[in-house]
Amino acid sequence: MDLVERFLDYVSYDTQSSETSDTTPSTAKQLVFARHLADQLKNLGLDDVTLDEHGYIYATLPSNTDSKAPVIGFISHYDTSPDCSGKDIKPRIIDHYDGSDILLSEKSGRTLSPSLFPELKAHKGESLIVTDGTTLLGADDKAGVAEIVQAMVYLMDHPEVKHGKIRIAFNPDEEIGMGAHLFDVKLFGCDWAYTMDGGEVGEIEYENFNAASARVRVNGVSVHPGYAKGKMKNAVRIAAELVGMIPEDQTPETTEGYEGFYHATGIEGNVESATVSYIIRDHDRRKFEARKDFFRSLTEKLNAKYGEGTVEVEIKDQYYNMVEKIEPVMHVIDIVIKAMQETGLSPKVRAIRGGTDGAQLSFRGLPCPNIFAGGINFHGPYEFVPIESMQKAMQVIVKICELSASYND
Repeated sequence: MDLVERFLDYVSYDTQSSETSDTTPSTAKQLVFARHLADQLKNLGLDDVTLDEHGYIYATLPSNTDSKAPVIGFISHYDTSPDCSGKDIKPRIIDHYDGSDILLSEKSGRTLSPSLFPELKAHKGESLIVTDGTTLLGADDKAGVAEIVQAMVYLMDHPEVKHGKIRIAFNPDEEIGMGAHLFDVKLFGCDWAYTMDGGEVGEIEYENFNAASARVRVNGVSVHPGYAKGKMKNAVRIAAELVGMIPEDQTPETTEGYEGFYHATGIEGNVESATVSYIIRDHDRRKFEARKDFFRSLTEKLNAKYGEGTVEVEIKDQYYNMVEKIEPVMHVIDIVIKAMQETGLSPKVRAIRGGTDGAQLSFRGLPCPNIFAGGINFHGPYEFVPIESMQKAMQVIVKICELSASYND
């Protein structure tokens, strides 16, 4: 089975996760794929293949060198986003893409066009795997899964490439923010690792947002509107007032790069009570803390206006910027940069305007930056992945294994 066949096999399984579930994995169908993948790893001859009750898979490629090489790992998630169906995916390969519009299917009527998705232009002449316009593709992150497995196959078939002990792991529920929740760092036993979950070819990411959620509850007073003067507190209107107090230039729609934001993710309620959900993001830890303080100050202003206890807020930290854990061990990044250069790529070091399992794992003692897997337009029917990008990702994994074997702390 080659890389493309492996990827197509993996995306034939529906592994969509669910935000409404309280189990791990969040959907039983993820375990169906997990069993398939674990059996495949055993049949390939990998050691220590373990599938736990929560769908976490671990396996080992033993060292083939006498040197005291560090133990490194590669991680990908196999769930797909709840934002779009992952059932009955019908991928199609566009050989030698000519740069024109791609009609995904007559039935869907959707067209993948470089006028709307300029990323396509960089892949003219390459072979693209696309959807039929009715589902996502699942390259996020089954491309990463396929690349890691195929890299292990390559290393087993090419013993002349010397490497230390390599650990690989695959997890559920990354798309709902729970991918690292039950990851067994101690069992994994690595000095450092990499998530293969980035986008465009050549990307390396070791900076991400500091993240928090904010849930606001507005306690109103419901009175007949004909007799409401001086008595009613309309919770919906107060909630809307809170939303209006957020600076318009500090939302996702108006920010980029290292700029943080406040993002309203939901609002519901009636006169008597209402809730508003926000996420708060910033790369800079100091600014992140200031953003949380600012949000609390909004509720204080509304309570001063409408009475103490009218507005309550609960702010919970979700994850932090992994850069503070990666900077002390920058050899982890240096090896990736060298691996990319030696495989003919120009490294693109970028900050993630989001989060990653690697951020949570880094704060649990496993430095874990993120490397490209090659997919583009994640979470929707316009998702695609260039085959050449997947091949490059696999080559980078192999080269990282080789270079790490000669690393001495």
